[in-house]
Amino acid sequence: MPLSKESAAIRVKMGISNPKKMVALIAGPTASGKTALALQLAKSRNVVIINADSAQVYSDLPILSAQPTESEQRSAPHRLFGYLDGQTHCSAARWANDAKDAICEAHDAGALPVLVGGSGLYIQTLLDGIAPIPDIDPELRARIRALPVEQAYAALQKLDPAVAATLGPADIIRITRALEVIEGTGRSISEWRKIKTGGIAQDISLHPLLLLPPREWLYQRCDMRFEQMIQSGAIQEVEALLAQQMPHDAPIMRAIGVPEIAALLGGTMSEAEAIERGQIATRQYAKRQFTWFRNQAPATWPRIVDEINDSNRGYFETIFQ
Repeated sequence: MPLSKESAAIRVKMGISNPKKMVALIAGPTASGKTALALQLAKSRNVVIINADSAQVYSDLPILSAQPTESEQRSAPHRLFGYLDGQTHCSAARWANDAKDAICEAHDAGALPVLVGGSGLYIQTLLDGIAPIPDIDPELRARIRALPVEQAYAALQKLDPAVAATLGPADIIRITRALEVIEGTGRSISEWRKIKTGGIAQDISLHPLLLLPPREWLYQRCDMRFEQMIQSGAIQEVEALLAQQMPHDAPIMRAIGVPEIAALLGGTMSEAEAIERGQIATRQYAKRQFTWFRNQAPATWPRIVDEINDSNRGYFETIFQ
């Protein structure tokens, strides 16, 4: 069966002449041990570790986003960690294009690309592609996003009742997005989403591993790691971030730990309370990631459901034999 023009273009972009080009993936919730497994693999193979976590793309929060340390990054090539400043918006589509380039470079160098992260939407966009929704007119977008949520939801119910029925009446982000798409393109966002372009799943040999350890173990690691972040300079990191006076709605300002530490620095929260709330936010985020991967990841992906330790750390390497 001949390749589609799009598939052929992706192969050229990625330097793939052989559809068996290997790409490894370690995915799972925060604090599940993904980085340790990737570094373990790097001890025995020529790898390039590629970030697939939406918070770790930013250079402003290396500690609070749990990026690999400088010494860890020196032990093997790392890509897409801290490569954007906090004022740059990073969409799943933007990251997926950057990841394709990083994968291509790794293959050209004869190395194994290892995607590591917990952002399911990023990974899904890279593998399956994204709906080719045209750019929305900025004036239309600004007008719609200025609407009160009740008014926007009522307009969506009139123009796209099927999509409106799937959204909560207070879900302002998804409501305004759906409204601007149908007004700007004349087509429902649900119709656009039936079309996916740009995915690489058919052009690579994917070797995934999904980490879904016991939740009690995972939550304990979340709590311990947040305390370690505080001890390692997370407060000073957020202080430097706040000094940049970024817009309050910038994605990096909503990163886990930033609101809590900002409250500590502002004198409205004690350090003990900031740590407790930061731990709660981390556990809640881990729970959402856990649920997403459990329900959305293909059932065929190998999974580790035990605690990650020395006895099973070597399992990941066996899937490349």
